Amino acid sequence: MKADHDQVARLLKTARGQIDGILRMVEEDRYCLEVSNQLMAAQSILGKANRMVLRAHMDCCVREAVESGDPDAKLAELAELLDKLAE
Repeated sequence: MKADHDQVARLLKTARGQIDGILRMVEEDRYCLEVSNQLMAAQSILGKANRMVLRAHMDCCVREAVESGDPDAKLAELAELLDKLAE
């Protein structure tokens, strides 16, 4: 992975902490909207980490494929991933 490992790891650890907190909230039968807000916050952090990884992939792996004259496989991978994101 070409993304900044420290930054991605920090985001994932933050998301893990949030998810642990959300589990406690569910176990404590907290108010639904409070739980939902925390779920959205965790999703946001995971999304940010994912964008960092994808940007690094494009900046490195896809760029190398384009420069080598054979970008089709990498572009197909990105198209498949975009389809998954749209689901």
